[in-house]
Amino acid sequence: MGKLLAAVLVGIAAALVGERLLAFRRRLNATREVDPVELPNCRLIKGIERGSEDIDILPDGLAFISSGLRYPGLHSFASDKPGEIFLMDLNEENPRAIELRISRGFDLASFSPHGISTYIDEDDSVYLFVVNHPHQKSTVEVFKFSEDDRSLVHLKTIRHDLLPSVNDLVAVGPDSFYATNDHYFFDFILMYLEMFLGLTWSNVVYYSPKEVKEVAAGFYSANGINISPDGKYIYVADIFDHNVHVLEKHANWNLTHVKTLQLDTLVDNLSIDPHTGDIWTGCHPNGMKLIYYSPENLPASEVLRIQNILSETPTVTRVYAENGSVLQGSSVAAVYEGKLLIGTVFHRALYCKL
Repeated sequence: MGKLLAAVLVGIAAALVGERLLAFRRRLNATREVDPVELPNCRLIKGIERGSEDIDILPDGLAFISSGLRYPGLHSFASDKPGEIFLMDLNEENPRAIELRISRGFDLASFSPHGISTYIDEDDSVYLFVVNHPHQKSTVEVFKFSEDDRSLVHLKTIRHDLLPSVNDLVAVGPDSFYATNDHYFFDFILMYLEMFLGLTWSNVVYYSPKEVKEVAAGFYSANGINISPDGKYIYVADIFDHNVHVLEKHANWNLTHVKTLQLDTLVDNLSIDPHTGDIWTGCHPNGMKLIYYSPENLPASEVLRIQNILSETPTVTRVYAENGSVLQGSSVAAVYEGKLLIGTVFHRALYCKL
């Protein structure tokens, strides 16, 4: 009887593990291959070799690019080098990436920039918020941009118990923001277990010096986040649920769910065209190739444009798709005046004229 019971328990455990494995592979789109969609006027951006995970473009065409992310479980082409923030002026005929100098006193050696967001204050001061992972932790670094000498002045480091695994953020004031925690745990083994079991413990947090609170929860992995041009809605990408959530923002900074747009790809960062309100996003057609990196089986890239997301029938257009031979693991796409920048988690970056 004891052996029979043990065999039954082993069988049940094996069935549960098998079911979780199949679900895990579905969330990663493990079998998907991408059909190419080419753009004719594109070139790789010189000087960006170690990723361009997030991009934020100011209304005047200055683009900030985060590079050199070192993240648990993800590939890196130069894990021993500190991260960088690049700047491109998209008004130039042939824009080039320039590394921004960061003020003394900031710990550059452990700089591992992830999501970024800009905020323009009433006096036209430009603040750059950067998700950072120093020593396998999560912080938010706040910088002030000095356009005269193209540098960043570090103002402060933000840490909080409600910000354990920050992926991206959108600034809503000179010292306030919404941020996504892509996992409940930041330890790699526990993070992987969380992913494998399909736990929906990821969330969105509002931060200000006076108040910090959870404002949305129940995500597999909340990733990219941004705000509508009118400031009424917050958009959140759940990368493992293949969708974009629309949340209404209230006067007390709380969020309520409006709708969810389901897609067939792993949605990473979200960028907003300020003129049209369109959402541009860099995506991972097959997340298995991204996590289990192999030079013989490169992670592909995909860019989507989402129009009229608040309507009953939003329009989703695949603007760019490529099998990884040019661009590996696209994470962001941002537009300015007919120009498109496509960034990656750990590879290069692409500049295109649409």
